[in-house]
Amino acid sequence: MMSHRFSVLVGLLLLWIGGMPMGQARAEDTFTGRFYAGKGDVEYLQLLDIARRMWAPDPEFQSVPMLYTPQWNGLVEGPTWGAWWIQNSYGSTYCALPFIEEPVVSFLQNSQDLWFDQMGDGKRIGGQNWQAPDGCLCDAASPGWVYYKQGDGRIDIHDWGMEFTAAGLVMQAELLLISRDPQAIAHYLPMLERVANFIETRRDPKNDCFLAGPAGNLLAPSYAGWKRPDGSYGRAYLTGLSVTYIAGLDRLIELEKLAGNTWKAELYAERRARAHRGLMRHLTTEEGYLIKSLDPDGTRHGVYGAPKHGYFEAVCNHDAICFRVTDDAQSRRIYDKLASIPGLRPHGLIITNYPSLDDLYTEPTGLWEFGRWVNGGHWSTCEARAMMAYYRLGKHDDVRRSMEAILRFARQFRMDNPLIDFGANVYQPNEPINTVYDSYGIPAAMVRGLFEYLYRAEGLTLVPHLPPGITELQQLFPIRFGRKRLYLSTAGSGPITGVRLNGQPWKRFDATSVSLPYDETPEVARLTILMGGARAPRSAARPAPPPALPTPSASDPPVLADLNARAGKLAAFSEALQRDGLGDRYEAAHARLAVEWIAMLNQRQRLQAEGKLLPLAAEAQAAAEELYRSTASKLCDGLGRVLLGYRKADDPTRQRIYRLWLEHADAPGWFNVRAMGQAQSFLREGECLRMSVAGKPESSCGWARDLDEPITIPAGARLVVELRGSEGARFFVDLMGLDGNPVFQTQWQDSPREMSEVSFPLEAGVQVGQAILYTANVGAEAHNDFRRVIIEVPGQAPLARFLVPSGPTARSARDDKR
Repeated sequence: MMSHRFSVLVGLLLLWIGGMPMGQARAEDTFTGRFYAGKGDVEYLQLLDIARRMWAPDPEFQSVPMLYTPQWNGLVEGPTWGAWWIQNSYGSTYCALPFIEEPVVSFLQNSQDLWFDQMGDGKRIGGQNWQAPDGCLCDAASPGWVYYKQGDGRIDIHDWGMEFTAAGLVMQAELLLISRDPQAIAHYLPMLERVANFIETRRDPKNDCFLAGPAGNLLAPSYAGWKRPDGSYGRAYLTGLSVTYIAGLDRLIELEKLAGNTWKAELYAERRARAHRGLMRHLTTEEGYLIKSLDPDGTRHGVYGAPKHGYFEAVCNHDAICFRVTDDAQSRRIYDKLASIPGLRPHGLIITNYPSLDDLYTEPTGLWEFGRWVNGGHWSTCEARAMMAYYRLGKHDDVRRSMEAILRFARQFRMDNPLIDFGANVYQPNEPINTVYDSYGIPAAMVRGLFEYLYRAEGLTLVPHLPPGITELQQLFPIRFGRKRLYLSTAGSGPITGVRLNGQPWKRFDATSVSLPYDETPEVARLTILMGGARAPRSAARPAPPPALPTPSASDPPVLADLNARAGKLAAFSEALQRDGLGDRYEAAHARLAVEWIAMLNQRQRLQAEGKLLPLAAEAQAAAEELYRSTASKLCDGLGRVLLGYRKADDPTRQRIYRLWLEHADAPGWFNVRAMGQAQSFLREGECLRMSVAGKPESSCGWARDLDEPITIPAGARLVVELRGSEGARFFVDLMGLDGNPVFQTQWQDSPREMSEVSFPLEAGVQVGQAILYTANVGAEAHNDFRRVIIEVPGQAPLARFLVPSGPTARSARDDKR
């Protein structure tokens, strides 16, 4: 029976997706949601469904697509964090990798490429003029910017990002094992080998442990290394580096096997065995849990209850269980110790250590005070790995508690990292709403932990960890396995007693796991796992279809009408790709995601009008709506920027995709360079292109177009712009030189209400390669209809045509005074 508290919540949060009641119980013990269906523990099934929804367009909860950025066609840590971090993404990415599909897979790879494209090579200079050794990854990176060390604290004494690098190895290797793409493996494997070789430079052959200096740990700078007698800080043996590196080697070994590199697989297996031996002999307590670090003089840090350094370090311990670095018996001993310390989970979420660290290189005050950030704060990316540990050991109440804890923040649109007050409050409390990638690790772990998914060279092993209260389960979404897709369901509870694959008996299983060799697994595999002697269910639920775009209506707000128009074009583009046999490519998936997001945005507005969504505080509500709309615009704009890059591609497939794009594009040849306000667009409107912007007054948007060949401006040339604007609209035109800087600017001009031709004299001799058109609003919304943008010498044919009408140009009034 559900608790009264959750019963009330289900009643309040009833959602309709594709005409199906979201979360509605058909009977007391039956649940059918968007992504999960089943029988038994309805509350747990509801939490699972919400968890998976947070990785897809959703009308109620914040979700991962809100972190999309067109800047690198990938994901960003958060609206207030303009880069991609290893320590922050670690748990979220690892847990989501089996179930994310295109285009999110490409978004994630593009984000991780920020690390690998700028990895240390012994020559490259990063932030703070740091020149990292070959194979070193980073704390964080964005285009043209990389920090090879932890960038907060006493950076002058910080070591390279040692455990950052090991975690990057885990994520990228796991991604490749799941995709099994030979070209991608060939591209990244040499880089991953350089990463492993870099970490090997810190192995002490006398004890097979790994030396790291201050802030060389994953959650830097909570680790100061070895404080020498003279007060300086040097290197100590860092447990987390051993644990994370072993997890990385496990995956690197499998990649080498998959690539046919037998001798390299053997080399890394030998390195792995030695690292594990060193971890067990020197960094493990008699109780079986792991310490945080060992100084060269023998001092141990992280022995709980000791007079000095007597805290328990949670991160390396739950990670060792999560990544199967420790066996089942030791994992249970680690968990028992963790569970015996109530202070580690005061608010349902695990903190980094308990009690306070006494070995920081600074006093535990301010940012380093106990209960905040790296000293007893909560990191959702760590919670994800802790949840994987809970699942492995059958601690489902702990998993439930974690998900419920993050939902307290999710319902307020505050999916920020609760880094302060021991996990009770968010890091940026003054933002009306917030969201960061870390926080999505918790829902991702709730999904992955059900079956764990152990990917290896020969295939995939499933290890079910279902709560005993769930008697039937159906995952209504696929799991990735190379080019194959798995749909999983279960019946019964207890040990595995039978398996059906596409309705036929499957023999490769034991009481706790199911093995799927890649070569023997069908392209689409529907796997039913029977437990405790249960029989296969007779019927199966069907996934609800995604919401459909509404029929255009004159009552639609201008912002929504523009987005719906863009979605219609993207849907047509996606259908054209499907007809050409290109429907399974990234480009089609990106278009479908944008369409689904805009359809969901319409659905959200309908649910709000019907009173089916819980309202937020006024400021938060406005910020939430802006986030939904800006995400729609970014998804559309980002795809346009990618496809515009195909116009000179050598690949014939990309050339074909670009031609199809031109047939359906918003504004062919134009790409977005500024996106302010709540929404903006650049769409065909008869023989014009309409540029719209909505939001706070003085918001503006901008779109650029390159000339095929730059021109040099002759004497007497002028820029001609033919347009009209709505009330309160303004326009601005930049002509850009070959160095990317403006060579001419109109400045902001009031837009004429009737179609008019406005001209501007140009300076002779300058070179022009690009034009940028901008629109700004004085009120809440404005648009400009651009019919013609050319450079001409009067009486001659145009020198440059940035925009000309598709049909004959109507006569218009001239205004040469501007």
